[in-house]
This record gives sequence, C-alpha cells and structure tokens, in this order.
Amino acid sequence: MTRLTLRHYILVALSVFVLFLPGRAAMPPLDRDEPRYMEATAQMLHSGNYVDVRFLDQPRYLQPAGIYWLEAVAVRLTGMEGTHAVWPYRIPSLLAVTAATVLTAWIGATLFGPACGLLAAALLAVSVLMTAEGRMATIDTTLLLCVLLVQCGLLRAYLDRERDRATPLAAAVLYWTALGCGLMLKGPVVLVPGFGTPLALALVERRTDWWYRLRPAWGWLLMLGIVVPWCVAIGVISHGDFFSRAVGHNFLGKVASGQETHGLPPGYHLAVFAIAFWPGSVFAAMSLPFIWARRHQPHVRYLLCWIIPHWLVFEAIATKLPHYVLPTYPAIAILTAAAVISFSGQWEWPRALWARGLLAAYGLIWFTLGSVLAFAGPVLLWRMEGILSPAALLIPAGALPLLVLSGYLILHRDALNAAMAAVAAAVIIHVGLFSTVIPRLQTIWLSPRLATLVDAHRPCAQTIVASTSDSEPSLVFLLGETTRLIGARAAADFLQQNPRCGMALVGTGDLAAFRDRARQTGLEIRELGQQTGLNYSTGKYLTIGLYAVGTPFENN
Repeated sequence: MTRLTLRHYILVALSVFVLFLPGRAAMPPLDRDEPRYMEATAQMLHSGNYVDVRFLDQPRYLQPAGIYWLEAVAVRLTGMEGTHAVWPYRIPSLLAVTAATVLTAWIGATLFGPACGLLAAALLAVSVLMTAEGRMATIDTTLLLCVLLVQCGLLRAYLDRERDRATPLAAAVLYWTALGCGLMLKGPVVLVPGFGTPLALALVERRTDWWYRLRPAWGWLLMLGIVVPWCVAIGVISHGDFFSRAVGHNFLGKVASGQETHGLPPGYHLAVFAIAFWPGSVFAAMSLPFIWARRHQPHVRYLLCWIIPHWLVFEAIATKLPHYVLPTYPAIAILTAAAVISFSGQWEWPRALWARGLLAAYGLIWFTLGSVLAFAGPVLLWRMEGILSPAALLIPAGALPLLVLSGYLILHRDALNAAMAAVAAAVIIHVGLFSTVIPRLQTIWLSPRLATLVDAHRPCAQTIVASTSDSEPSLVFLLGETTRLIGARAAADFLQQNPRCGMALVGTGDLAAFRDRARQTGLEIRELGQQTGLNYSTGKYLTIGLYAVGTPFENN
C-alpha cells in the first residue's frame, strides 16, 4: 500500500463513528460542564435568542456562541426540541471526533506513509482522553477539529516550501477560516496552536518565507470576519460585560490563578499523560529516542513545533484540566506511530541504565492502569449496585489477555503488533464500559432518578420545581429552565406561593429548616417519594425527597 485512498478514509470514519456510538443515548448528562452546555442550548432554542447565551436567568459569558449553535442545529435537525433527550446535543462531538481522527490519519500518511496514518488514527481514537471528550456535548472535540484544520493549512504551506511548489489559495482559506471558527468556539485558545506552530518553526529554522504562502496580508480579515459580527452583537447586548467576563475572568483569570479548584503546578499534564493517552502512552515513551534522533528532520520538526509551544503554555498557566492539551494529541499519535512503524521488530531498550529503569517503571504503570480500566466495570457494578454482570466480566476477560500479549510483544521487540494488541484491548474496555457498565451505575445518576420522580407526580403540565440540596446542572437540564435553585426556607415560601403546580426537592440536610418554615406559614406538605444516591461531583451521598402541598407530613 503506497497511499491511503478514499476507501481507507471512509473505513476509518465508519470505524470511529461506530466506536463512539455506545452509550451516547443511554448515558445521562455527564460532569457539570456538559449539562450546562445542553441547558444553555435548550434555552437558546426556546427563546430564539442566538446571541446572548444563558443558563437559567444568568448570562453564560465564558466563550463565544459557536458550540451552542452547533448543538442547536443538531437538536433542531433531529426534531428533539422541547425534550430532555441528551443524544442530539452530542452529535457535534461525535462528528468532530470522527473527522478529527480522519484528519490525523491524513496528516500521518502524508508525513510518514499510510501505515503511520492508520496507526496514529487508532492511537488517538482509543486514547482515554479522546474517548471521554468525544462522548460529551462540550467544546473540546470540535475545537480539536478546528486545530487539525488549521494544521492542515499550515502543513500544506510548509510541505510546498520543502517541495518548491506553489501553495493553492484553498490552503490559506482553510487556515484562516479554521482559526475564525476556533475563535467562535473557545476564543483565543485556538491561536495558541494556530500561531504557536509557525512562530516556533520560525525560531527554530530562522526563516519565515513559507508563512507568506498563507496570504497573511488579507487572511486575518477572513478570520475576523467570522467572529466579529457576533462579537459586536454580544458587546451591544451585554454592554461589554461578555468581554470582561470571558476574556478578563475566564481566559486571563485561568492564567494567573487556579479556577474552580483546578490550580496545579507545572508538570501536571505530563503526569496524567500515562492515563490520558493510554494505551498509546507507553509507546510514546518508547518513541522518545527515535524522535530525538530525528528532531532536525522537517517532518519531525514540524510536529514538535506543533506540540511543544501548546504544551508549555498550558503547563505554565495556573488552571489545569487534562483536555487543555488535547490539541497536541494528534501530533503525539503521529510521532508515536512513525516510531513504532520504523522499529519493524527491531525495537531496542535504551542503552543507559537509568533510561531503561525509567521506561520499565513507566511500562509497569501503563500495565497497571490498563488492568484497573479492565476491571473497573465489573468492580464498580458490584460495589455500587450489587450486580455481578456477566457482560461486564467479559471486559477483563477480553482485554487482559491482550494487555499481557502486548507486554510480551514489547519485551520481544515487536512494537507494532504490541501496539495493535493494546489498541484492541482499549476498544474492548471502552465499548464495554460505555455500553454495559456506565449506564447501569444508578447510584451516581441521582439527577435522572429525581427527574423521573418529578415526572411521576407532576400535578400540572407547567410544574415548577424548586431544589435545595441538588444544584447540579444535570438536574436543571432534565427538569427545564424554570427550575429554581434556592434555599430550604425559600423553598417552603415557594410552595406557599405555588400551591397547585409547585414542587420542592429537599435533602435531609435541609429538611429541618424546610419544615420549620412550613410550620411558621401554616403550610401543609406531603412527601411524594425520595431518592438516595452519590453526587459524584462532590463525593457525597444525598437523600432527597420530593414535596408538594397537601396533607401534613409526619415527624420522623
């Protein structure tokens, strides 16, 4: 095989699409960010206001409106407006992760040959971080797609310089358009790889002639033409508040201090790389001598200038989350795949004793992490739900032998087959977890069970629910934008004011204050049911009851 054909790219796309399908409809809203995006999009669709993004009655001025537009289009095309189905909101991330993997295959094949492209796509697609982000209705995989499109434009100009041929206008249009779309998704973040890569190349090579192939004289106007109209509109609507919050607080604030308890020292991204890029992380470590020896070659140099500036910037800023360095993972996957392909059964341990020791220790960590992932499903089901699931037991039964085989092949210098065995193990783990395990962990899905409880006792079509103990965005999305997140005494007052259609979700910790206020106002309340579960965002178990106006409740 001398090159990848359209048939190969379609096969890659279909494989990734199918790999990321399990769990998309069965899983409730994840994390805290995903339901915030989904609820803000739902409110955008309901209000018809596609400029001013809001969550409940508060403006959501964290980033531009691009991701909300994409999700709104997906929901509208599927005809799911007005429902609380989660899967339509996840369509953009599914399409983005599919396209990003295909582009990774193309870049890898262009730089190092078809085998490298296919292996790089596989390593990226099954990595833990990509697997998690690609299943959520958040920005990160769509931003990754924009970064890859930016890099495609840059790479075309760079390779045209190396081959001494003209760069087509389409490459420049792609580059600046992708930057503009990235700005609409997450603001200036896309400029870190977009401008960081050519700047790093200019510093290393001491030449910038290829940069002018991208028509910067007018290209920046195309980039700004995509984002400026919305910026003007939101500036007028918010009276400038959007820019002070999004840029001053959200973007620059993360540089100076750790926000939302995510402040961590430099080296964090390197430390979590073992799990975030698993199972490719050990092969990336094995590839370091290959990369170092070829660092002056144009193709390797280009990828290093893609990785290093972005990585250093996000190691330096105070706020750290694993997905901040996701835009570097395609380049890491390509370099890793190029090294593995080049070994051809001749991989050698490093000569230095200290390097051998470090690599052996890293390999042990890698195998341990894989084993934990393989057994996580059945163990979680048993510990949290008391379920011994034969389907979940198939995960370690299928994945662990492949992990052992991968380690055996590494020791016997067959890196390529070891990588393929590890990828197969990761596929079994990820598909098993998202199809048979995570949707069945009812203990952690407290908000969906509370929403079901509300639906079972809803007295009116337009019932409004007040919640005192559960303020999770997932609950807001499942109950709707009229949900009130208020204190216990205020919840009692709310029922006093809405005796026919009002309901209140009150946790045991707030129940005394809620009851006291109800007695003070002479309000008769009845409990309609309760649910107990783990709030995985805080790690606390909660017991929450549903209350409405009715006969007096009994004292416990």
